[in-house]
Amino acid sequence: MKKSYRIKKNIDFQKVFKQGKSYANRQFVIYVLKKENQKNFRIGLSVSKKIGNAVKRNEIKRYLRQCFHELEGNIKRDNDYVIIARKPAAEMNFHEVNKSLQHVLKVAKVLVS
Repeated sequence: MKKSYRIKKNIDFQKVFKQGKSYANRQFVIYVLKKENQKNFRIGLSVSKKIGNAVKRNEIKRYLRQCFHELEGNIKRDNDYVIIARKPAAEMNFHEVNKSLQHVLKVAKVLVS
C-alpha cells in the first residue's frame, strides 16, 4: 500500500477516533472521518495483542490491506478509515475477512457500487 494511503501518526488516529463515526460488526470496528479535498482514502489498522501473536496480527493486517486494495475503486475517496480488529477475526481466513469487511463498509455506506 502506498504511503499516501496510510495513516501512521498517532495524532491522525486520535482525530479519526474523536471526530469520526464508528460502525461495527462482530469482527471489525471501522471509524470513518470525512476529509474534504483529499484525492484518495487513507487507512489505519489496529490489531491488539489480545488477538494473537505477532504472526497472527500481521496476517490479519495483510488480509485487511489486500481487501482494501481489491476494493480500491469502490470505496469513497474523501474519507479516512481506521479499522480495529476484534478477537473473532483471528480465526478467519482471507475470504471470510473480505466478506466481513465488505459488510461493515456497506453498513457505513462508504462502498460505491
